[in-house]
Amino acid sequence: MHMAIEIKMEIPSAQQSWELFQSTGWNDKYQLSVEELHRALQSSWYVVSVYDAGQLVAFGRIVSDGILHAMIYEMIVLPAYQGQGIGRQVLQRLLERCEQARIRDIQLFCARGKRGFYEKFGFAARPDDAPGMYFVQKG
Repeated sequence: MHMAIEIKMEIPSAQQSWELFQSTGWNDKYQLSVEELHRALQSSWYVVSVYDAGQLVAFGRIVSDGILHAMIYEMIVLPAYQGQGIGRQVLQRLLERCEQARIRDIQLFCARGKRGFYEKFGFAARPDDAPGMYFVQKG
C-alpha cells in the first residue's frame, strides 16, 4: 500500500475523473466529454475518491433515491493500484453508506471478469430469467 493514500468522500476534479475513466476503455462506448462526465458525477448520491500524492487512483459512486434503490457505478482502480485492497476499501465505504441509510435494494454493474471480487462482498449475479433489462438503442 502506498503511504500517501488519501480517501475522500467528494467528487474529484473534472480532469482527474476523466483521466481515471479513460483508463477503463469504457469511453469507447459512451463517448463522454470531460464536461459530460463531470456533470454525471454531480448527480451522485455518494462518492468515494482515492488519491495517492494528489493523483486520483480509484473511485466509486452510488446513484440512489436514498431509501429504496441504490446502484453502484464507476468502480475504478487504476491498473497499477489493483490488487492492493483499494477497491475493497472503496466498495466497503459505499456499502456502509447504504447500510446507514437502510437502502433496501443495492445493485451494481460488474465489469467483465470482475464478478468474483463482488461475490466476496455478498453480491450475486442475476439468473438469466430474473428481472432486469437494459435498453438497446435502435439503429
